Amino acid sequence: MNYQHSMIGRTQGITPVRPPTWRGFDGVMSVYWHATGQSGASAYYLSPDPRIVIFFNDVSQHIRIANRESGFGRQERPMTRATYVPAGMPLWTRFSGDHRFSHLDLHVHQNRLLRMLAPSLGPSAARAVLRRPVEIQDIGAIETLAGLLVEELSHPARHAIYAESLVAAIASALLDIPAEDDTAIGQLTQLQMEALLARFDAGGGERMTVAEMATTVGLSESWFTTVFKQTTGRTPLQWQLARRIDAAQRLLVDSELSLADIAAQLGFSDQAHLTKAFRHVAGETPAAWRRMKLGP
Repeated sequence: MNYQHSMIGRTQGITPVRPPTWRGFDGVMSVYWHATGQSGASAYYLSPDPRIVIFFNDVSQHIRIANRESGFGRQERPMTRATYVPAGMPLWTRFSGDHRFSHLDLHVHQNRLLRMLAPSLGPSAARAVLRRPVEIQDIGAIETLAGLLVEELSHPARHAIYAESLVAAIASALLDIPAEDDTAIGQLTQLQMEALLARFDAGGGERMTVAEMATTVGLSESWFTTVFKQTTGRTPLQWQLARRIDAAQRLLVDSELSLADIAAQLGFSDQAHLTKAFRHVAGETPAAWRRMKLGP
């Protein structure tokens, strides 16, 4: 039985350059788009079911995304070649320049993905996977699979099971499914750590709450705290402080910003707060560390 997806979508300045190609399958609606976006174009999307977006060209220099409308400038990040958007997660996009692109949209009923994952992962782990967003730039074999699916959408030649199998392969390649050894020892996956780094860097090095970090990787706050320390050997706040001090060290060497300006840029309350934290991590004050690196 074909699935009829439901999504709230608002676009401004984005125009299809040819009619989209649609085809529905068991629990999946596949749509292939060719479109162009003007500089300053924007869009908003919200779906009750998961969504997979695969671009056939690099859009990272032209499209920025955020999960809050107010996130642009603070929590925005480049749109990657492949994205998995969990059910109920809002997404805003904004174009920084004119750009023509093509992409494949896969709207997948959540139960369809659960039926695929649960036999191998178990229902609880499968639901956790579907709550974790994924954004990757190096899509490798996913692009090949997506190209085969687009060919079948455009020129149907096989039974629907062929296209449905391609959708399943794309999802299993893209979703953040822990390797068996990661699950056994209770560690964050590489994709989860990359998502945390991207979110932290997009915020300019300002401190994130543990709840925000846990939400980024789709885990409960208590479980996230446990597996994060198992993975990194640090608490979430210790890890963030080390990252912020690393950023401070780069600014001390690569810029002429004052200590007060660096403190403000990295979200410290004032210069004294930065100095205290810096000394705790690096064993020196920022001023002494800068002199040591740059000389008198």
